[in-house]
Amino acid sequence: MTYQDIEALTIKKEGNSLEFKESTGQLDRSMETLCAFLNGEGGTILYGVKDDGKIIGQTVSDSTKRSIAEAVNRIEPFVDLEITYVAIPGTEKYVIVIFVEEQRFMRPFTYKGRAYQRIESTTTVMPQERYNHLLMERGGKYGWEAMINPDLKIADLDENAILGAVREGIRNGRLPETTIREEIPVILKKFRLLNDGKLNNAAAVLFGKELYDYPQCLLRMARFKGTTKEEFIDNQRAEGNIYELLDAAMAFFFKHLSLSGKINGLYREEELSIPYKALRESCINSFCHRSYHHPGSSVSIAIYDDRVEIRNTGTFPADLPIERLMEEHDSKPQNPIIANVLYKSKILESWGRGISTMVGECKRVGLPAPEINTDGNFVWVVFKYNRSSVVVTPQLPHSYPTATPQLKKVISVIGTATLSAKEIMEIMSLKDKTHFLDKYLYPAIEQGYVGQLHPENPKHPGQKYMLTSKGKALLNE
Repeated sequence: MTYQDIEALTIKKEGNSLEFKESTGQLDRSMETLCAFLNGEGGTILYGVKDDGKIIGQTVSDSTKRSIAEAVNRIEPFVDLEITYVAIPGTEKYVIVIFVEEQRFMRPFTYKGRAYQRIESTTTVMPQERYNHLLMERGGKYGWEAMINPDLKIADLDENAILGAVREGIRNGRLPETTIREEIPVILKKFRLLNDGKLNNAAAVLFGKELYDYPQCLLRMARFKGTTKEEFIDNQRAEGNIYELLDAAMAFFFKHLSLSGKINGLYREEELSIPYKALRESCINSFCHRSYHHPGSSVSIAIYDDRVEIRNTGTFPADLPIERLMEEHDSKPQNPIIANVLYKSKILESWGRGISTMVGECKRVGLPAPEINTDGNFVWVVFKYNRSSVVVTPQLPHSYPTATPQLKKVISVIGTATLSAKEIMEIMSLKDKTHFLDKYLYPAIEQGYVGQLHPENPKHPGQKYMLTSKGKALLNE
């Protein structure tokens, strides 16, 4: 930094990222401001400048430098600062400049044990709510996924989903065979989901059954007509754990993306307009690496005539710019506990190769590489394709029916029986009848999978439900 740079800065007014101090005699107060800059978008402090921007400078001795160093060391966590001593021409005085860049993934910072924030040109003590929010964003032991939910019980988790994850892990050599014989609490503890008998948020995200307390476990899906959001063709929402949401996402793709056929040797292979593996990898990344701490957040899928956009809350690590994502890089998951379980259960194929898989799959079929974007709050991936270039086949692969996880659950519970709504709810361990009817039973009836014993009188006191031929066919699949 030059003296001309100092002059240019002093023309500006103090604000969110700029502070003037007459001397390091105001060191303590200025460190509070520096802490606030670190908790914001970064900033610069100039010593030897009056509030009105007049440059007066100050003498700098070894004692001055030691005082600054000692004060900076009281900021936690440790951060590398840029300290510059700029000589004032024609004098023996200096302007001392301390500059800090934005440190999004290390916040919150404290000075002498207290956190500060900057509002316009004022530095204040940070409210506890804001401090807790930044702690969750930092991750690690403070991350949202690791936080204990004292109201969450093992009975609230889907035991079949837990054992299914274990079986996949054993089948693919990522878990020892003895794991399947262990009790559920032992498995959860090994997955780092259970500590001292208490479950964390990651357990609900991965294996929760009824997620009333987790509205962010949501997937929004839309098929738009044309290339804008002006008109819907289809609009769906799915709620559930990661495994259920991934199933729902892939079913939606198979419903709305054309299938083409190609001959490979003696066999005909079916291909989506965008490769299945690329879409699946993008969805897995969205569920695995998204920010969950905001209750109103979700993952969204938007299908247009020329592209597919998959969006989630979150951003990339500060030291991993977008341009490096296309290269081989180490994986730094936002939610390491969730990522570890997905890896062990073979949902997450390997560390740090998800994006290269997407790129490779798109190139394999002659599509451009996916575009990856972030604005610091959201990450979205854009897959471009040309619908006119595919040969459409009317049928869907039986392995990926368009039924939602909720619908498939109703069908599996009813099976070959004839049951009342109360009996179905008891088997599914559901207590909210309105939720059950709206999310499970009514959609199954409307789509023709479930029939009524008394269809002429839907409110018949002896009403019971059974699978239709369509429901039985899906059950067999």
